[in-house]
Amino acid sequence: MTTTKPVRTSNVANTLARSRLGTASVVFFVMAAAAPLTVTAGGATSGFAITGSTGIPIAYLAVAAILAVFAVGYVAMSRHVVNAGAFYSYISQGLGRPAGVAAAFIAVLAYNAMQIGLYGGFGAVLSGFLDQRFGVSVAWWLCALAGWAMVAVLGVLRVDINGRVLAIMLLAEIAIAALFAVVMVAHPAEGGITFSTLSPGFLFSAWIGAALVTAVTGFVGFEATVVFSEETRDPKRTIARATYIAVAVTGALYGLSAWALTIATGPDNIVAAAQEHSTELIFTLVQPHVGQFVVDLGHMLFITSLFAALLSFHHTVGRYLFSLGREHVQPGGLGNTSRRTGAPKAGSITQSVLAFVVLVGFALARADPIVHLFFWVTVTGGLGVLILMTLTSAAVVCFFARDRRGEPLWHRIAAPVLATVALGGVLYLTVDQFAILLGVDPASPLRWAFPASFAFAAVLGLIWAGLLKTWRPDVYDTIGLGANAAPAANPFADAAPMAESRS
Repeated sequence: MTTTKPVRTSNVANTLARSRLGTASVVFFVMAAAAPLTVTAGGATSGFAITGSTGIPIAYLAVAAILAVFAVGYVAMSRHVVNAGAFYSYISQGLGRPAGVAAAFIAVLAYNAMQIGLYGGFGAVLSGFLDQRFGVSVAWWLCALAGWAMVAVLGVLRVDINGRVLAIMLLAEIAIAALFAVVMVAHPAEGGITFSTLSPGFLFSAWIGAALVTAVTGFVGFEATVVFSEETRDPKRTIARATYIAVAVTGALYGLSAWALTIATGPDNIVAAAQEHSTELIFTLVQPHVGQFVVDLGHMLFITSLFAALLSFHHTVGRYLFSLGREHVQPGGLGNTSRRTGAPKAGSITQSVLAFVVLVGFALARADPIVHLFFWVTVTGGLGVLILMTLTSAAVVCFFARDRRGEPLWHRIAAPVLATVALGGVLYLTVDQFAILLGVDPASPLRWAFPASFAFAAVLGLIWAGLLKTWRPDVYDTIGLGANAAPAANPFADAAPMAESRS
């Protein structure tokens, strides 16, 4: 009889629940994060009010076109790299492991900012709705914590169950957003229907940087198709289809809705109307034509839109933390999944705890939930995702430069290069005009503090990568590889903490 030494298996062999999601479910997840009704009712009007320009509709369409080009290389890489770490994994394999770890730190900060910032909007909007319609006064933070509790519970359930919840919410909000757009176009202001706000000339205006990042923030979430790649039935086809569908549908809906707002008010009046009515503008414009019941339904779907985005971003953060824990770039415990549901339980709970702490902090500080939490924090998160997309496009070029892998020139070089240049230009304009987005004086330290947080995160990531290379070369070698790092292990089996063989 011989006895072999106990073999410790790595969390890298852990995978999420397999074959739970099809194309439709992935689309529901990512479009829920984009929150179509939240963008059309809140993002578009905020864009008009903040920039003071009427060219927001063309900004949405321009960003949709840029992201469509970005998606070409992005989904091409998804056919060769299947990992819930998405940006982190792609940048690791394209630009190197240190850049990948830096990107991981940026991603965790950016997606947490998007998710937690949304609680400010959810809490404030729900609180206002309860007060106006039912005369019930509830503090915004209590409403936010109620939403937090529901997200925390759903976050550890089976991913396909969450997909069904998001599907119902998403289809309803798309339907009402489309209805409102049609109603506004059918009832134009005195000037009639005009396409002046869709003129490409607006893209060369002085305010374009602020407008483009406002538009980019509205699309954040579409790129998370790859985050769910390990849980899809056919990643090589599902991810590509879901990504293109998400970009096309959201781009068309955002552009149409923003243009419809200018038709209903008149292009010359849209900025003043947006500044006066804010997120209520779209409801004010359609109310005379659809009645109070439909407007109330729209308000409720506005709230569920925010909740759906909260839930979707929670899943994204949980899967990023899972991916980093699985590879021991972050504490290995984060790489654990629920045996019953296959959900990234540790990552989900971690995100919930962090969100709870931040919400309590904002409540104790008596901060404005809309300005300081919802607007400032989510816009900052959007900037972080823009940084990641730019780096990812460059990573795709480098990845395929080393190995063509049967991809055509347009997929592996031309489109990624164009996307890198375009996204880099938008990123420069965004940082240059960030004071406009925050509504602060250009000399304010906040103007640089928020963008600098990502530089700080990147430096920490680079330092950590260097330490891993020195202290844990075995961990360093598996950075960005995900479940593929242990090809000999059964990817469908849970990694046991200790395996012992005797013969």
